[in-house]
Amino acid sequence: MARNKYDVDEDLETKFNLNHLKRILKYLKPYKKEILITLTLMFISSIAALLGPYLIKDAIDNKIKNKDINGLLILSSIFLITVIVSAICLKFRIRIMNYMGQSVIEKIRADLFCHLQKLPFSYYDSRPHGKILVRVVNYVNSLSDLLSNGLINVITDLFSLIVIIFFMLAIDVKLTLICMAGLPILIGAIFLIKNAQRKAWQLLSSKQSNLNAYIHESISGIKVTQSFVRENKNLSIFNNLMEEYRSTWMRCVSIQFVLWPTVENLSVLTTALVYVAGISWFTEEITVGVLIAFISYIGRFWGPITNISNFYNSIINAMAYLERIFETLDEKPLVSDLPGAFIMPEIEGKVEFKNVDFSYDENKRILNNINFTANKGTSIALVGPTGAGKTTIVNLISRFYDVENGEVLIDDINVKDVTLNSLRKQMGIMLQDSFIFSGTIMDNIRYSKLDATDAEVIRAAKAVKAHEFIINMKDGYYTQVNERGSRLSVGQRQLISFARALLADPKILILDEATSSIDTQTELALQEGLNELLKGRTSFIIAHRLSTIKNSDIIMYIDNGRIMESGTHYELMNKKGFYYKLYTAQYSFLEAI
Repeated sequence: MARNKYDVDEDLETKFNLNHLKRILKYLKPYKKEILITLTLMFISSIAALLGPYLIKDAIDNKIKNKDINGLLILSSIFLITVIVSAICLKFRIRIMNYMGQSVIEKIRADLFCHLQKLPFSYYDSRPHGKILVRVVNYVNSLSDLLSNGLINVITDLFSLIVIIFFMLAIDVKLTLICMAGLPILIGAIFLIKNAQRKAWQLLSSKQSNLNAYIHESISGIKVTQSFVRENKNLSIFNNLMEEYRSTWMRCVSIQFVLWPTVENLSVLTTALVYVAGISWFTEEITVGVLIAFISYIGRFWGPITNISNFYNSIINAMAYLERIFETLDEKPLVSDLPGAFIMPEIEGKVEFKNVDFSYDENKRILNNINFTANKGTSIALVGPTGAGKTTIVNLISRFYDVENGEVLIDDINVKDVTLNSLRKQMGIMLQDSFIFSGTIMDNIRYSKLDATDAEVIRAAKAVKAHEFIINMKDGYYTQVNERGSRLSVGQRQLISFARALLADPKILILDEATSSIDTQTELALQEGLNELLKGRTSFIIAHRLSTIKNSDIIMYIDNGRIMESGTHYELMNKKGFYYKLYTAQYSFLEAI
C-alpha cells in the first residue's frame, strides 16, 4: 500500500463495522450520570413542547366555543409554563452535552497522541507527517458535533416521534395514517444513497489528508523551495490538490443534501393531503381545533425525522473519520512491555550481544550472528560503510526493535524482560538527526531531565563546549529557538543535543554521528570534555570521522551485518585489514585537500 506520497489516496486497512460505533460509545461510559440527566431534561422538554398543539385544540374546540374565559386563562398559563420548562431544559441540556462532548473529544485525541508516542520509527518513515497530523486534529474535530449533540438528540427525537404519533393517534387515526404515508419513500431514498454517500466521504477524507500532507511538507521544505525557485510549481501542485478537494467536497454535499429536500417535500405533501382529507371529512369528529392541532403535529412529526436524517448523515460522514482514527489506534507498536516485565535495576553498564540476528523485513538480513561483550565503562566505536548495521546495533540496545534470534543483555538481564521506560530512562541517546523543539535553549537541554536545575544544565553545556556560543546569544540560555532550531547552525544544534543526552547522567551513552556537523576546532575541545564525561559510562559511538574514535577502548568494523574485526585503534592499524584501509583512505583524502 502506497503511503509515502502526499498525492496518493490512503487505502483503508480495516473497513467500517459496528464495532467502531461500539468503541466510540465506550468513551461515553464515564458520563452515564450526565447522559441520564440530559435524557431526563430532553424528555421533559419534549413532552412540555408537545402539549402545545393539544392545548390549542382544547382552547379552540371547547374554551373559545363555550366562552370559558377562566378555562382559557388556565390553558394559557399551562402553555406558558410548558414553554418556560422547555427553554430551561434546553439550556441545561446544551451546557451538559457540550461539556461531555468536548471531554470525549479530548480523551480520543489524548489516546491518539499517547498511542503515537509508542509507534515505531518505521511508522513515521513510511507516511507524510501531515497525514498523521490530520487524524489527530481535523478528523477528531469532525466528531465534535456528533458526540456533543447527535447521539443524545437522536434518542430524544425518537422519543419525541413516539409521543407525537401517540398524540396524533389520540386525535385521529385516519389522518395519522395519511401523515405517515411518506415514510416508505424516505426509507427508500436513504437506502439508495447510503453507499454512494459513505464512499464519497471516505474519498473526501483522503483528499483532505493529501492536502494537509502537502502543506506540512511545503512548510518544512520552504528553504529548499525558495533556493530552487520552486514557488510557482508548488503553487500549481497545491491548486491541483485544492481542486480535487473542492470537487470531492461538492460531490459529498450534493449527495448529503438529497435527504433534506426529500423530507421537506414529503412534509409539504402530507400536510396538503391532511388539509384535503380534513376538509373533505369535516364532521363533528374532525373539527377546526382538531385540524389545526393535527397540522401543528405534522410539522413537529417531520422535524424529528429531519433531525434523525441529519444524524444519519453525520454518522455516515463520521464513519470516514472513525475508520482513520481507529486504524491509527489499532496500529500495533513493534515493541512493548511483555507480560511480567519488571523495572530495570540501576544499570551498571555491562552490555552483551549473544548470537543476535535481525531483519527489518523478510527479504534482507541486517545483522548476522552478532556477538560481543562491552564491560562497564568501556567505550565502543562502531565503524564501517553506510547500511552495514551500526545504527541497528545501538537501536537494539535501547530496544527500539526486538531481535529475531539471540539476546541483548544489560548487566546479564535480557532487555525484553524489563519495562521500556525503566530501560531507556537510564540511557543517553543522541541520534544523527539533532531535533530541537520550540522553546528556550534551557528547555531543550532540560528535555532529558525535567527536574534538572539551571546549574546542572549549564554544567552539561560547558562539558560539551556549548556554553560559549550560548552565552553570546541575545538572551543566553533563555534564547527562544524555533521548531527544529532554525535559528541555530547544524553544529550548534548537535552541541545542544549532546548536552541534552549528557544531562540525563546515563550509565549507557549512545552517540550516533554526534560530531558529524561540528567544526574541527570545536571537535578538539569537545573531545577533551568527553574524555572526562565518558569515565564510568559504557558508551557506543558511531562515527564516520575516524579521528573522533581513536581513543575508544574497542573499535568494531561492521560490514554486511557482521563484525569483521575488532580491537583498539593501534591493534587494527597493525592488522592492516578493513579498518586500516578505511582509516588510511580517509587520512589520504584529508591530506589531499
